[in-house]
Amino acid sequence: MKILIAEDDLISSKILQKNLETWDYETVLAHNGSAAWKALEDEGLRLAILDWMMPGMDGIEVCRRIRRRKKYKYTYIIIVSVKDRKQDIIAGLSSGADDYMTKPVNFLELRARLKTGERIIDLEDKLLVIQRQLKDIASRDSLTRIWNRTEIDKFLCDELERGHREAKRPTGVVLIDIDHFKKINDIYGHVTGDQALLQVVSRLKKKIRRSDKIGRYGGDEIIVILPNCGQPQIERVGDRLRLAVGKRSIKTDLDTVLVTVSAGCATSELPGTGVADKLIRAADRALLKAKRQGRNCVVVAGQDHMPEQERKNARFS
Repeated sequence: MKILIAEDDLISSKILQKNLETWDYETVLAHNGSAAWKALEDEGLRLAILDWMMPGMDGIEVCRRIRRRKKYKYTYIIIVSVKDRKQDIIAGLSSGADDYMTKPVNFLELRARLKTGERIIDLEDKLLVIQRQLKDIASRDSLTRIWNRTEIDKFLCDELERGHREAKRPTGVVLIDIDHFKKINDIYGHVTGDQALLQVVSRLKKKIRRSDKIGRYGGDEIIVILPNCGQPQIERVGDRLRLAVGKRSIKTDLDTVLVTVSAGCATSELPGTGVADKLIRAADRALLKAKRQGRNCVVVAGQDHMPEQERKNARFS
């Protein structure tokens, strides 16, 4: 493990470095507070021994700055100082230090305290992993493991804001509904319906970009968020997704089922669709129109107002 030694006395720092390297630590030296603060930009430095008294920025100030920063992994800090009064120890710990040792340092004691620091860092890392796992679980649909409605709504709002900032870059939405899904459940049962839904999601995921987001919007409705996708392109995307699902039957444990989907598409280029709920409503209306046209087709909101040549380019390019 890497460890920072921030000590302005060269002899003391060299002695400390020799001992730490004997204990298999990788050491980084800093001889003033500013250099220590700069070194701690390296997130691999998880342990730090800071001398209180250093030129410029002292160890207490470095410690305070470490505790104020965000999005960094936890750094275990030991303050060392000749100051041994109770109020000095309290001041050192109150600055955010995890431990406090007085000079001259007892090296056996220091080694034991560093081992304590390693255990705390290990526990902190495991806790962060668990937190990320719990957040991921809470953000995904329990059956399909794609994003749930709450999370996909957040992605859409963020993408619309980003699109407005970046020279009005358009955002596309494709709302997909499995045709006659209730009939599949009624004939084959909900287990087969779930298996069919999972296969549909798997096929859709293979046909979207890394930057796109896919989520379950409710029941058998799937939504795809498409950054930088405008009116001329979105029908082609919607049709690609439709064909990916319907080009071959889906095998389930009970039977082979032919599944098709209908898709309603909309982009933020349409007037009045600059916010998430209005853009989704436009896609939903287009989806309803696709169902009325006989299903297994794609309808783009506002396409009736596109020039004929532009529609042809969007469909066949």
